[in-house]
Amino acid sequence: MKLSRKKLLFFFCLLTVFSSCTGEFVDINRPGSKLSPEELKRDNYAVGSFLIQMQGVAFPEQENAYQTMIDFVGNYLGRYTTYTKELPKNHTLFNASNAWCAWPASYAPPMVSAFDEVVKLNGKKNISYAWALILRAQAFLRFTDIYGPFPLSMNADNTVVYTSQRDIYLQLIKDLNEATAYISSDTHLAKDMIAFAPYDLVYKGDFNKWRKFANSLKLRIAVRISNVEPTLARSLAEQAVRDGVIEGNDDNCAVRYNKSGLWTTAVSWGDSRVCADIESYMTGYKDPRMSMYFLQPMTVGQRKYIGCRAGAAIGSNIVAKRLYSTVNVQETTPSLWLTASEMAFCKAEGVLRGWNMGGGTAKEYYERGVTLSFNQWGADGVATYLLDDISTEANYADALGGFGGAAAKASTITIKWDDNAPMDEKMERLITQKWIALFPNGQEAWNEIRRTGYPRIFSVPQPTNGYTLLTPNRIPFDKNQQIYNRSNYDKAVELLGGPDDYATPMWWQR
Repeated sequence: MKLSRKKLLFFFCLLTVFSSCTGEFVDINRPGSKLSPEELKRDNYAVGSFLIQMQGVAFPEQENAYQTMIDFVGNYLGRYTTYTKELPKNHTLFNASNAWCAWPASYAPPMVSAFDEVVKLNGKKNISYAWALILRAQAFLRFTDIYGPFPLSMNADNTVVYTSQRDIYLQLIKDLNEATAYISSDTHLAKDMIAFAPYDLVYKGDFNKWRKFANSLKLRIAVRISNVEPTLARSLAEQAVRDGVIEGNDDNCAVRYNKSGLWTTAVSWGDSRVCADIESYMTGYKDPRMSMYFLQPMTVGQRKYIGCRAGAAIGSNIVAKRLYSTVNVQETTPSLWLTASEMAFCKAEGVLRGWNMGGGTAKEYYERGVTLSFNQWGADGVATYLLDDISTEANYADALGGFGGAAAKASTITIKWDDNAPMDEKMERLITQKWIALFPNGQEAWNEIRRTGYPRIFSVPQPTNGYTLLTPNRIPFDKNQQIYNRSNYDKAVELLGGPDDYATPMWWQR
């Protein structure tokens, strides 16, 4: 993946998003600005500090970065939380401002800048380069899954050139393969672990766990592209499982920040509340994880926990705090970005597709996915939960004086696995439980809804700008590209394969 730091920075400076909060993100995460070259070289500080910057984009911590890159997009569209403030325009209503559309892309320059500095300082064929490849893959996978085509290169005149989503995926696979091959062959791994541990926010320098994470990203990618590239998907998935993905909760990709972005946006600021979709499924299933996921609202009504319909016209987070549940997260609660539970569900789907996932059955991997999630959250009662062939999603009942209105259940899928069920039923059961277990990783929740149509979700109780979709397929490009980069913008739309709007599907949806 060839990326020019100076050229990409030039392009993204054209974006309106480099004002206000995102500009602050770039400043506070830029390492080493007040240190001498000699100080930067000491104890790997220079390379390590840029790797910390990369982690700040791959796993967003700063509250503005978290809100504009994760909350406004994945958490809301994946139906985990919903927006509560007075702004009447957001992605859930298919009418967000151009600033909202442009924000996620504005975090590419800090990632590119830091990656280039790592290569400049340490070169390639070393552990810092392998680690940087993994972090960049994690970030750019999110970027492309938000927009579709995304810039990976520039023309000589400093105009952005968009790359198709398919080609981005192929490049990310190549990068991950290069990274895992190097880690597996590193003869100085023990020494490297000690050297880089101070800069590793996730695994504290354990690059064997980073290798598992990279293989797990490959399995995630394989499942994502399984409908459009079945041969490649199978080969990649079987390779990832053979080489070793995350199997236990001790290896989960969980980042403990000084202050959780989700806590800031949802609890401290109160800009979001729990979404009715996930609350209704978990209420109907009498899911023991509810008390780990959610907090009771100030006003307790007919339900212990109460979500809010996505896109409801609340208009006040003060009112929303009183009526609706928020997420059960503290300032220092780790953020979850990839778990053993997700990998088990991916294996279950792989078996359904005829892939060799290590010898287990779809039922075994499905039940392992649920069990791992229960264990991850410290919830009891998984055996009883897995035998439940009666409970279904609950009808939605709004809070007294609420804003979303009642809604009939969207799904009648039960929990207990049934090997004799039709394939569509198996997939709905599998993805519904996977979606519940993915919480609070909203980007992956949104990806699953778009990719499979599951779980079935409620309609939005407000006009959606003429769209008939229940949730957007993508986020439109920054409109300024039509002014400053028209020819390449037109090429991006051509690569997209449809209009630059919320409806055009991702490449992997087709």
